[in-house]
Amino acid sequence: MAARNLGHYLPDEEPMEQDSMAKAKSRLRLAVVCSSNQNRSMEAHCMLRRQGFLRVRSFGTGSSVRLPGPTPYMPNVYDFQTTYEQMYEDLIRKDEDLYRHTGILGMLQRNKRIKPRPERFQNCYDMFDLILTCEESVFWRVVRELNERQSVMRKPVNVINVDIQDDDTEAILGSVLLCHLCHCILLMGNTQKELVELLKLFEEGLSMPFLHARCFY
Repeated sequence: MAARNLGHYLPDEEPMEQDSMAKAKSRLRLAVVCSSNQNRSMEAHCMLRRQGFLRVRSFGTGSSVRLPGPTPYMPNVYDFQTTYEQMYEDLIRKDEDLYRHTGILGMLQRNKRIKPRPERFQNCYDMFDLILTCEESVFWRVVRELNERQSVMRKPVNVINVDIQDDDTEAILGSVLLCHLCHCILLMGNTQKELVELLKLFEEGLSMPFLHARCFY
């Protein structure tokens, strides 16, 4: 994902007043999901919260949390009950110089300022208005999980995927894109047709696919 000027992809509507936008952002129940709840979802969590999305949460969908190790074939694997602080201390014991150089320790320091530990989406039964995923396989896991739950309330939720590569630079660029997408969604009307048109506009402007599914709680 290259850095792009996204300003001209806003919907053709009068902008919200500042107070109205702030209230809309504070009300939106938003989830960002990647595989391990470490890099992409946490960078977006941080960015969205700074931009006034006060009800944002982040998750992973993997069976475990995986962090890069000394080689691609030797990852550091933790369960979702392990805190970011515990991971940080473990990596310092293993090879502080390596993990400081690769940025993993810096990432974990950022993560633990946001929340204590990673969370697994499949273990969360809270309702959201919008779920953003960072990888196609994660998107399908989220959609499958929601569809398999026995729902009686039939509360709709839009699930949207934007593919973001799992490295520091792309996570930052991806978080900017997700934040911009959320602002655009708040500016448009509240119909599925308008959402589909907005995503097509993003796809055409950025030359990248945006998967979308409407699920229910």
